[in-house]
Amino acid sequence: MLQTLEPVRAITLADIHDARTRIAKSILRTPLIPLDLGPAYPDVRLKLENLQPTNSYKLRGAVNAVAMLSQPERERGVWTISAGNAGQGVAYAARQAGVPCTVVAIETAPKSKIERMRALGARLIPVSYATAWKALGDRAFPGAVGTFVHPFDDHNFIAGHATMGLEILEDAPDTVAVIAAIGGGGLITGVGSALKASNPGIKVWGAEPETAAPVALSFAAGSIQPFKDWKPSFVDGAGGQSVFPRMWERMRPVVDGCIVVTLEETKRAMRLVAEKARVIAEGAGALALAAALTGKAGRGPLVAIVSGGNVDLSKFCELISDMR
Repeated sequence: MLQTLEPVRAITLADIHDARTRIAKSILRTPLIPLDLGPAYPDVRLKLENLQPTNSYKLRGAVNAVAMLSQPERERGVWTISAGNAGQGVAYAARQAGVPCTVVAIETAPKSKIERMRALGARLIPVSYATAWKALGDRAFPGAVGTFVHPFDDHNFIAGHATMGLEILEDAPDTVAVIAAIGGGGLITGVGSALKASNPGIKVWGAEPETAAPVALSFAAGSIQPFKDWKPSFVDGAGGQSVFPRMWERMRPVVDGCIVVTLEETKRAMRLVAEKARVIAEGAGALALAAALTGKAGRGPLVAIVSGGNVDLSKFCELISDMR
């Protein structure tokens, strides 16, 4: 049976401050560090969300969303759909709340993400990408029981992500633009909501890989466009075949546009983060830096959100070594 969804509404500063209080004991206030590449490059700072306890920003939204469930909703257990990072976040939050968790997991997710979800106590139901994408729209899947926590189209999930925007403004008030990878759109909607409500002059840019860039196409056309040439890649946590209508409605007021980067540019950004910051970024986690280095977001100061670091180490080494 189809669910009746509440209308999309703006994420307010009150929502964000409340979420910040709610999740404070569960998440890390991540550092914002300069990336000094010399005068030929934009002035970039890295927001290291890959240092969260689950190595991804998704923990912010998951903790807030699970905390906002009623007691009867928690008692039924929770479930979500994920390529790995949202699944880890919801499993972590569910474990803290003492409730069971099921993840409908995209079967091509990196082994490290699969193992981490299991280690956090989640029951996994492996499915194909296409099946998972359909389930995201249906908000239902056979065998997944309990209260569904949508991994991006959820007001409370997005409000949790928005807390990152407050930290960026406090730590770098001179920021002129912030760049975030776009998968479902929850990260950029949350951060963009916090930034635009506080300083409407700040630019908010999305980043997508060349193999999966429906948001960039949609911004160029002014309406939702499918990405017909979608291809899977190591950037498994961002990009997609299409944009959910509700997420398009959420993004448009708070996002200025989207920058598409090549897979080679993404690999180069992964290597730079490792060399300069001594931290590991997964493909999606390096997209924002790759976009910043194109120069399309300006000279800065820019903040590039390193959204996650969950990548198999063997694959990481292969990617940063295999550069043209």
